[in-house]
Amino acid sequence: MNVPIKRRPEKTGQTMSFCYGDEQITFERVKRPQATGKVLIKVHPDCRVIASAPEDADSEAVLSAVKKRGRWIYEQLRDFRKQLEFITPRQYISGESHYYLGKRYLLKVIETPEQVQGVKLLRGKLEVSVRVKSTDKVKERLTDWYKERAKETFAKRLDAMLEQALWVDERPPLRILTMQTQWGSCSPSGRITLNPHLVKAPRECIDYVILHELCHIAEHNHSERFYRLMNRVMPKWEKTKEKLDGMAMAITN
Repeated sequence: MNVPIKRRPEKTGQTMSFCYGDEQITFERVKRPQATGKVLIKVHPDCRVIASAPEDADSEAVLSAVKKRGRWIYEQLRDFRKQLEFITPRQYISGESHYYLGKRYLLKVIETPEQVQGVKLLRGKLEVSVRVKSTDKVKERLTDWYKERAKETFAKRLDAMLEQALWVDERPPLRILTMQTQWGSCSPSGRITLNPHLVKAPRECIDYVILHELCHIAEHNHSERFYRLMNRVMPKWEKTKEKLDGMAMAITN
């Protein structure tokens, strides 16, 4: 199983829709963990609408509950769409903001034809040295730097989280892999894969993803047992997840 990036996640539930005014609003129905009789509706910054409902809830009842919140959903979508208009692809030039461990740093590109190329974190800035200023070269240097930091950071955090994951008998293999739709995943054999973009998030977000995958070693599906484990090792994981979801577009762009 995996922790999806809430920017372009894979569909896991039932797609439904309804009309509000002249707009058709599509939403995804998913099973609500530790479900009560209520339908929980959430609009994400990437304009996805999710309705979490008990598994045995009637589809018409779920649709009715979502329709009742139609105006609120419409207004949320309108506000998030306005925000998305201001998100532009990175150009990898001096003055841009880039993240590392939850903090924002200004990018400083230095052209040094005769010196060693690389990346340094100095005085609140990410300094990238290249022989010739080029978007591709700066991006390449930064990508390599993030991957190296990810290897070091994830290994340390995995060791720390294993102290809480008492159900794990031995240290699982760890792989770093850039993924478009996932922060992390756990294979049936227990290998954990983490997205290097995650190293741009705060430490508690990294810990959340690692713990999520460690819980999948005990329970590969999102079952009641899985959520009991998550609640035990990270009681406020839902707030941390929400924080990570809110950063997704900024740190993967």
